[in-house]
Amino acid sequence: MDIRRVAFDHPDAVKLNDRVQAEYAERYGDEGDVTPLDPTMFRPPRGLYLIAYDATDAPVATGGWRVMDENGEGYADGDAEIKRMYVVPEARGLGLARRILAALEDDARGAGRARMVLETGTKQPEAIALYASSGYALCERFGYYRFHDLSRCYAKPLR
Repeated sequence: MDIRRVAFDHPDAVKLNDRVQAEYAERYGDEGDVTPLDPTMFRPPRGLYLIAYDATDAPVATGGWRVMDENGEGYADGDAEIKRMYVVPEARGLGLARRILAALEDDARGAGRARMVLETGTKQPEAIALYASSGYALCERFGYYRFHDLSRCYAKPLR
């Protein structure tokens, strides 16, 4: 697999975002993740967006991080937030999410961020298992979904 830095508004990123949104909508019975995101949030050095491509150059996995500091939504100064972690069903089980997660952590650490945070939901047990096995622990809720019962927030120190 070839993991590349891309813009959040790159056509392949948009395609994968549409797929993950459809999966969120199916799992949760709603319109998907409506957290406000802007492509500039993922531009280095304040973020990063990655796509993994398979041997046929098809985009099969994605993930990004963005700078988040204290803002009244439960974030703390020094946070880096994971967004849009996704692996297409036909590429699951190959370790792509774990590779992307490690690359995002390394990049955020290199950018001086203190803690990696993420929000997922109870209807995503695969994501919860990945994060728990990667050293993330449940933390106080933050962000757009902090008041939703199905939301689960995790954090991992980067220093």
